Amino acid sequence: MENKYLETLEYPKILERLAQYTSFSAGEALALALEPATDPAEVRRRQQETTEARALLDIRPDITLGGARDVRPLLGRARLGVSLLPAELLELRDTLVSGRTLKRTITRLGNQFPLLSTLAQWLEECTDLVNEISRCINDRGEIVDTASPQLARIRQELAGARDRLMERLQRLIATSDVAPHLQEALITQRNGRYVIPIRAEAKGRVQGIVHDESASGATVFIEPLATVELNNRWRELELEEQHEVERILRELAEQVAENADLIERTVEILAQLDLALAKGEYSYELRAVQPRLWAHGQPVAEPKPRAPLTLLRARHPLLPADTVVPIDVWLGGDFSVLVITGPNTGGKTVALRTVGLLALMHQAGLHLPVDADSILPVFSSIFADIGDEQSIEQSLSTFSSHMGTIIDILRQAGEGSLVLLDELGAGTDPIEGAALAQAIIRTLLERKLLAIATTHYSDLKLFAYSTPGVTNASVEFDVQTLSPTYKLTIGLPGRSNALAIAERLGLPDEIIKAASALVSPEDRQADVLLAEIKDAREQALESLNRARQAQAEAEELRQSLARELANIDQTRRQAIEEARSQVQRELEGVRAELRTISAGLVTETITHDWLRHAAERVRQLEKEALPTPPPAPPAPATGPVSLGDTVYITNLGQTGELVALAGDEAEVQVGAFRLRTRASSLELRHRAAKQAAPAQVAARGPAMASPGMELDMRGQRVEDALPQLDKYIDNAYLAGLPCVRIIHGKGTGTLRQVVREALAENPLVTSFKPGAREEGGDGVTIAQLASLA
Repeated sequence: MENKYLETLEYPKILERLAQYTSFSAGEALALALEPATDPAEVRRRQQETTEARALLDIRPDITLGGARDVRPLLGRARLGVSLLPAELLELRDTLVSGRTLKRTITRLGNQFPLLSTLAQWLEECTDLVNEISRCINDRGEIVDTASPQLARIRQELAGARDRLMERLQRLIATSDVAPHLQEALITQRNGRYVIPIRAEAKGRVQGIVHDESASGATVFIEPLATVELNNRWRELELEEQHEVERILRELAEQVAENADLIERTVEILAQLDLALAKGEYSYELRAVQPRLWAHGQPVAEPKPRAPLTLLRARHPLLPADTVVPIDVWLGGDFSVLVITGPNTGGKTVALRTVGLLALMHQAGLHLPVDADSILPVFSSIFADIGDEQSIEQSLSTFSSHMGTIIDILRQAGEGSLVLLDELGAGTDPIEGAALAQAIIRTLLERKLLAIATTHYSDLKLFAYSTPGVTNASVEFDVQTLSPTYKLTIGLPGRSNALAIAERLGLPDEIIKAASALVSPEDRQADVLLAEIKDAREQALESLNRARQAQAEAEELRQSLARELANIDQTRRQAIEEARSQVQRELEGVRAELRTISAGLVTETITHDWLRHAAERVRQLEKEALPTPPPAPPAPATGPVSLGDTVYITNLGQTGELVALAGDEAEVQVGAFRLRTRASSLELRHRAAKQAAPAQVAARGPAMASPGMELDMRGQRVEDALPQLDKYIDNAYLAGLPCVRIIHGKGTGTLRQVVREALAENPLVTSFKPGAREEGGDGVTIAQLASLA
């Protein structure tokens, strides 16, 4: 696909809108670079991926890539041995955590979303690196004391040295030798040393080292000699701390470099998932659907057109959905070239752009704003000559500009191409332009491609009518309101309505009459016939719609009567079964009596003849009590089965409601039971009435009592704490708590470290962080739990 044709059809504007739904820069870059595919298998995969993403957003609208960043530039620096800043390491960690969360969420739903799940499985968690960054750096980007034993020791000594230095300085500024000469009774820093401000005229009265003076020269900042050694020690420890922090950051960067390939792949997979979710969200925005992909040799079905390119109620995706007029377009069945005629501003060019842009979006894997029965092939190339590209600079006229583009198209287009030509043959002598347009259309026909052209030439209307493989189409214009209706009608040529429009605009009557007199009687008669044909067509369509509505009502009534008869038959069978059971119980009593009599209780009144007569009567009753044969299964309805339909299970002889369908696996509700069976063994008995889809409600198990939002583990030993923590997280998750607060205290930090390591490994925990200052600071960990699906 050449860029100039993509730009002609405004495809880059679609990508810009798509990019707005991405979550981070790597996904945005993929969206802006998305190109239409030309391989049918790839187009099918892309469309299915978008369908899965939209379905995933249905059941998990909160799913996000929050925290992900394009950290690939940081990986390049780490590979070169350059240390990374704490904030940059946190970006790396947050990206990996985002990938881990997304991976666990999607893979748990792998059966429902196989394409997204396969993609998510390539996300690398890099658990050791994530834990090491979290252990060394807090969420404020500070290297924590526990990052290394050496750093903890240095900072402890540094705090002590500073306290001693500050205590000594405080005593000095309070003495009678120093206090009178102070500009202010405060301690400050200059050049990395603690100093005191002395008035300039008294600087010789305080022994020490001058480090700075104020801008006015009225104050000098002196380090007293009594604190030089303390200052030296504090500064030495500060440098040791800096070197240790640099060492820690360098080691973390080395660990990043070791995992660079895995992290880079994770970023790339995150970008692909970001793009898939963006396509799903854009599908919602457009109120779009996945069209059917036309396969070579697919039959044409009637009464609805089912040509290789069939767009039903198609809307231009860049126009407001509440105002754009949808159109029906089909191409490639009985005809492969469509010639659209009609007045200016009637919608011819919009129809042309709609077809081309939707074809590009389809091959890019985007859902389309069309009806679900729409069909599209996969084009090897799409060409478009739309708009006036006249160039004064290049001395090209409108006609020359269009001809240059058409020559380029004819040089490349072949079978499997889609060609869109606006105002074909315009910009030159009408007779020669029409002849040239006819020759171009014949060439397109010979190359067995699909093409749509717009024109004003009447000769092209006749050509389209008389040439096999070419047909007319028209856009309508309301002469009364002087506004286009934008409706596209295939099979009828359009009228220019030039005289009627001019009359409505106020052109003098004498000019209108003079112009009318110049129009040949044949042309006037043709316009009258076109108007009559249009009216007849509309009446026929209205009658057809009424007939179809009546047919649908009759079918609904037939199915309702069939259900009534089935209920009556079921009631009759139940009554017969109850009567048969009663007779069976009476027979059992008679048999018991006969066995007693046969044992020898024959008296004068109960003779052997009487017994034979009784046995014969029992056999007669048994015949009468035989079970009624089951009714024949109801006659099957037509069409594929879908959720909510009443279906007949052929291999079980049962009827029920279809409640689940995935591939060839189906679940049918039969009475109080659910039966699993193959979809191929189902026959449609009654189509469920169409109604608004109910909101998706996630199935949940029985709710568990809340264990509380807080778990206090202070003072516990590690071996006792971990089982209690795991059980608490399980109970909190089952109770549906969004987050919990783990209190472990500060202490030596051992319990805190163990708790956070356990939370990092727990699949029910999506993220965790230290508590805020008012929540207990580093003595508390706030854990965010996965939602209970």
